Amino acid sequence: MLKDTYCGDLRAADTGRTVRLAGWVHRRRDHGGLIFIDLRDSHGLVQAVFDPGNAAAHEVAHRARSEWVLAIEGTVQPRSPATVNRNIPTGEVEVIPTRCEVLAESETPPFYINEPVEVDETLRLKYRYLDLRRPDVARTIRLRHEVVRYIRDFLAGRGFVEVETPTLIKSTPEGARDFLVPSRMRPGHFFALPQSPQILKQLLMVAGFEKYFQIARCYRDEDFRANRVAEHTQLDLEMSFVDESDVMGLIEELYAGIAREFGPGPQSSPFPRLDYADCMARFGIDRPDLRYGLEFASIAEPLRSSSFQVFASALAAGGEIKAIRVPSKADMTRREIDELTEIARGGGAKGLATIGLLPGGEVRSPIAKFLTGGELRGVSTLAGAAEGDMLLIVADTREVVAASLHRVRDALGDRLGLKTPGVLSFAWVTGFPLLEWRPEEDRWDATHNPFSGFRPEDRELLDSDPGRVVARQYDLTLNGAEIGGGSVRISNRADQEKVLGLMKYTREQMQDRFGVVLDSLEFGAPPMGGVGMGIDRLLMSLAGTENIRDVIAFPKASSGLDPLMGAPSPVDVGQLDELGLRVVTDVEPV
Repeated sequence: MLKDTYCGDLRAADTGRTVRLAGWVHRRRDHGGLIFIDLRDSHGLVQAVFDPGNAAAHEVAHRARSEWVLAIEGTVQPRSPATVNRNIPTGEVEVIPTRCEVLAESETPPFYINEPVEVDETLRLKYRYLDLRRPDVARTIRLRHEVVRYIRDFLAGRGFVEVETPTLIKSTPEGARDFLVPSRMRPGHFFALPQSPQILKQLLMVAGFEKYFQIARCYRDEDFRANRVAEHTQLDLEMSFVDESDVMGLIEELYAGIAREFGPGPQSSPFPRLDYADCMARFGIDRPDLRYGLEFASIAEPLRSSSFQVFASALAAGGEIKAIRVPSKADMTRREIDELTEIARGGGAKGLATIGLLPGGEVRSPIAKFLTGGELRGVSTLAGAAEGDMLLIVADTREVVAASLHRVRDALGDRLGLKTPGVLSFAWVTGFPLLEWRPEEDRWDATHNPFSGFRPEDRELLDSDPGRVVARQYDLTLNGAEIGGGSVRISNRADQEKVLGLMKYTREQMQDRFGVVLDSLEFGAPPMGGVGMGIDRLLMSLAGTENIRDVIAFPKASSGLDPLMGAPSPVDVGQLDELGLRVVTDVEPV
């Protein structure tokens, strides 16, 4: 073998050993006699010291440049106390080469590999094979491997069976767009890449497997975002004879274990359990970041008779008035307030009212002249505000108040440094509505997916008031991001058809799109529940990055293109002819 030891594995206990190493030149330093090369491989790096006394090896080191591939044979020796490098695991030793061979030369890389510098995303991804050599990037991909291995071991040890489901399935458009794959053998017909293995895992429960999981590739033809890509990986899991607490308990045990094994552990254990309506009232969103407070306070009551027209009009129209108390920030600058006001407008608010409670009882606010002393005291009391605090207020419809104040709260979390790095704040959210009304389509739609079960006591509401039906859905959030969720499923045909009917599917459409599920429910379907948990988003929090592409080995760019492979790309006319397809080039992207 060209190597018998990894560079990063050498320690003081290896002193005196003769080793064969192979790797890349990470750094080279020529001191006019001695040449020092930091040799890097997949386990780390070690310093090799080339002495002019070994002319052959020294000549190779003299020619070597960054990212050349070398094979070295030499003896491990301790560094002198003055040269020990405590910043690397191999810092107590060095290798004195007796032989050195160039295995491959390298062009000058398009960006530094041995320095943690910012590099344009497109350039990084075009040369992703070089980017992956960068120690921090490689470390994240190895972390991904370790986390997935932990998941597999955990579930296998609890009796789960890993089953691979097909990646060419029937298109059943729900939510995101499908990626379609034309069939050569049946012209005009298409497969779809799965948005999730939802239907197939339910069929596995009907088949009697009882405990299934898969590290599944899933595809959604959506616009790219910092935390969303067209193809992602999820832990897909389903269990029979369970209720919500069984599934949530299993996932909580797994994720708390991951947090302890690969991070500082969860901020709270057991994970907090939040009600959907309560989340919306306190945070304006169903995936709140619990690393910090800044909760909303309803301050409408003392303002119901206010002469301030903005507040009066909002309440008269059935709206809300809510505030965020920002401790010790009564002295916010005009610029800070203007920036937060623009952020609130991004959520639909017409503006952002402010009340600063300065020392000595002085009030700093452009709306103070419109409010009585009693109204100001009432607002301060309900908001829990004290001297030195700032109140940020929005008055509008419930939806606008929630959206705009959520944006303000999120921005404050960043600006005030409240999103503590390294903290893993998990929470469960339950109590979601099963359905939401789509007025533009004159129909109900599933808030999550059409197979989610509902509380048995809500069955009659499906006829009288579908919007009040509560789903048996549970989402897991981490630091303000949804990292997965699932539900106890509908397990009888009548209820499933009832829900699909509310979504305006005809009997024919139900059978065409969901017939395999509906038919299976007539053959002894057990109660079942499961989850789909995003591996990529979990890794983002563990790795401390806000960009999902950092945790994927070969991601697409934020533009949706693949700079590495040059995809998507045109195909040969002959391939199109085989599929019976014709390209229309004047279609605008939707």
